[in-house]
This record gives sequence, structure tokens and C-alpha cells, in this order.
Amino acid sequence: MNAFIFSIGIGVSQAQQAEDGWETMFNGTNLDGWTTKIHHYEVGDNYGDTFRAEDNMVKVRYDNYEGDFNDRFSHLYYNQPFSDFHLTMQYRFVGELYQGAPEYTIKNSGIMFHSQDPKTMLKEQDWPISVEMQFLAGVEEGKERPTGNMCSPGTDVVYNGKIDPRHCINSTSDTYFGEQWVTAELIVLHDSLVTHIINGKTVLEYTKPQIGGGVANGFDPKIKQDGKPLKEGMIALQSEGQPIDFKDIKIRNLKGCMDPNAINYKEYYVVSDARTCAYE
Repeated sequence: MNAFIFSIGIGVSQAQQAEDGWETMFNGTNLDGWTTKIHHYEVGDNYGDTFRAEDNMVKVRYDNYEGDFNDRFSHLYYNQPFSDFHLTMQYRFVGELYQGAPEYTIKNSGIMFHSQDPKTMLKEQDWPISVEMQFLAGVEEGKERPTGNMCSPGTDVVYNGKIDPRHCINSTSDTYFGEQWVTAELIVLHDSLVTHIINGKTVLEYTKPQIGGGVANGFDPKIKQDGKPLKEGMIALQSEGQPIDFKDIKIRNLKGCMDPNAINYKEYYVVSDARTCAYE
């Protein structure tokens, strides 16, 4: 399985050239198809134009904010859930950390997956119950700060054969400084294998994402069913007080009909869903 996953995740450039099964998630002009949830605000309230579509990018900005940051952690959700997928995007950190944002959020963002639906989040919930592919950039020369890490608000993962008690697990990626673009890829197979890829290199793998752990606060207790496998969920871009740009956001569904005799068979499917097979 690992060898096969490597073969479908060898780099974003080849995937974009083929365009076979890839769907663009961001239309480049507006945020249609996406929903915002900001801590302290109702679902759909994009306070301060935190997330904005400009220059064919999704930009995270705070120039319209007033007062202290006040833990206004934000997430921009794609309106369609996924279970088995290959996601690719580019990101770059820009500008300065907003005043009053926690120090750990400097040059810190990410993408959440297998997340609860934002409609199930309470107004005062800070983080969605989800798994995060965390993006970091270097802050101090000579000090490593890898990107493409795993963080787990309200969740657990199995790493090296057991549930890892750490909230975040570092990847083996290089450290990237300044405002350079970094390509991030995420391959998720329901509640099985998860693979993080940075600039074409596999930097982290783990298995069995599930509800559990801490960090997330203010959630509806009915949602947090510890031990429940996370087989699918929403995907969201993150805002934590650091300006960041996202572009070339694409996804390829890896679950579908794997019968070569079916008219909707795709050779890139990894997980079979015989119920979807169609025949002439």
C-alpha cells in the first residue's frame, strides 16, 4: 500500500499536467462553495473579511480587525465532505502576526480534514474537532521548524503502532523561510493511512484518525464521541493570526468504481465503492 500511495503522490506538477480526475476547489474570484466559522461568531460570519478572494488566491488578512486578536481562530470550510482523497495546494506566509495573537501562531497555519461540519460548531468553540496538516515557516536562522506536521484538536492518531499522546507530531520536512511558496499534498484513505507530502517529498505518515484527545474547547458534547473512527469529514483552511496566501487548491477523489468493465471506472481510484458502478 505504501508503495502505491507513493506512486500517486510523487508530485503536484505531474498531477496538474494530467488533470485526470482533479477538481479545482477555489474558483479564483470569490468564496462560493466555502463557509466561514470564526471563534466568537456565528457560522457564515466572515468577520473583518478575514478570508478573501484576491489575485486568484485565498488570502487571510486582519487589516479590518479592531482591538486585540481575542483568540479569533478561523476556518474556511469547503462545502463538500470527503473520505478518500488526494489534496494539493500551495501556500506562503506574508506580513506580520496580528497584535495579541498567541506567540505560537507566528508563521503558523494549516488545513483541517475529517473535520466536523461547521454547522455543528457552537459560537464559542475555538477549534473544530478534526485533524490538521500544520504549516509552519522558519522564524530563527539556524533553528529547524518543519512544516507538514500533524496536529489533533479533539482527535487522536496512531503513530508508530500506538495512539500518540502528543497534540502535534513533527514531520521530516525542510525548514522554509520568508515568503516563498510551498507545495503541500495530503493523501487520506478514510480512517486508514494518511500521508503528508511537502514539495514532492513524503514527510509524515500515520493511521487510524479518531475522535479523542483534548485542545478543542467549547464544543457540543454530543459531537465528541471519543474513540469514534474518523472516516470522512470537511476540509478547511485555517487562520490563527498570521497572514497567509493559498492558491492552486485542487482535490482528486480516490473512492469509486474499480470494476474495469464499468463506464465510470477510473484507474486512479484506490478505495472501491461498488455501489457507484454503472454499466451500459
